[in-house]
Order: sequence, then structure tokens, then C-alpha cells
Amino acid sequence: MHIALIATSSRPNSNSLRFVKYLSQLLTESNQHTVQIVTYEHYDIPFVGQGNLNPAALTPFQQELTTAWAAADLIVFALPEYNWTAPAQATNAIHQLGTPAFKHLFTDKVFAMAGISNGRGGRQPALDMGTVVNKLISFTNSYSIVSPKLYESHETDKNLDVDGQFIGHEVYERTVRSFVDYTLTVAQRWVATEQTA
Repeated sequence: MHIALIATSSRPNSNSLRFVKYLSQLLTESNQHTVQIVTYEHYDIPFVGQGNLNPAALTPFQQELTTAWAAADLIVFALPEYNWTAPAQATNAIHQLGTPAFKHLFTDKVFAMAGISNGRGGRQPALDMGTVVNKLISFTNSYSIVSPKLYESHETDKNLDVDGQFIGHEVYERTVRSFVDYTLTVAQRWVATEQTA
């Protein structure tokens, strides 16, 4: 399965990047999946009302994001919690890509959401992004699904080092693995159904 892990923080060496690096390690243990990490560190998508995306004239960051997303069966968004919601860049990217020119990004995909916090937050950005992605799937009349299980990465910097190596509490490791297993099961069922349709 092709998997895109998208760290939606524009901060260098963010907790979101730590989390997707850790997910990448877990997902590649079995040698059954190809994984690509995309980080928002070089984010340059114009905000709604200030410009649009032209599929024929994408910047290197925009090309990297849309190419990885288009190739993926499963897209996992790692969303830092900024003031109890998702960062503006994450929601803006979804708004700008939720257009007819990028409809393919919402077709035959499985999406999963993980909220990232250095404290006890993370739930709200994952819920918010799940709602927006679900609405765009519906609005574009696409056939995709948002996995119902989200993950809340608490105290991320205490559980993962800058390279995404696990250094924390065993409950963190166990719950991330549970999220990965559940998400892969949903994705495998969806992909198998789409291939036989």
C-alpha cells in the first residue's frame, strides 16, 4: 500500500514531524508498504482569497504535496494543536485543494487524522480536519473515507526524539501501534473493495 504521512506544522523539527517519522518506522517494519513523508516546513500555498493553485504551475512544495497525496492509498495528517484547533496552513491547504482541478486527491483514498501536542491536547485538530475532509469528499462527490479512529499524541516531545525514535512511556507506543493497526485494517478493506468494484 502507498502511504503519505503529512506533517502539517511549518516549524522545523516539529512534533508533527517526529510523529510521522515514528509512524514511518512502524509502517515499514513489515516491508509491505511504501511511505512518503511530506512536511509543511516550506509551505507556500496562498491563503483563500489571496490566490489559487494552478495544477500546471505548482511550486516545488505544492508539487511534492500533491504528488505524494495523489499516489497514496492512505493519507495520514499529523496536525499540531494551535489554540485548540488545527493550524491555518492545514485547513487552508484542504480548502485550496478541494476544487475540481484537484478532485483526484479525494477519490479512492483513505484519510486518517492524528492530533499532535506537547501537552494533553490533540483531539480537536483531528476532529476539525476530519470534518472538513469528510465534507469535501461529499461536496466533490468522491468515493473516499475518513477512518473513524483518530489519534491524540500527548507529550509528543517526551515520547519521541527529534528523529522519531520512541523514548517514552509504553502506553504511548501501545496506543500508536493500535492506531496504526486499525488504520491499516480500514485502508486495506477500502482498497480491496475499490479494486474489485
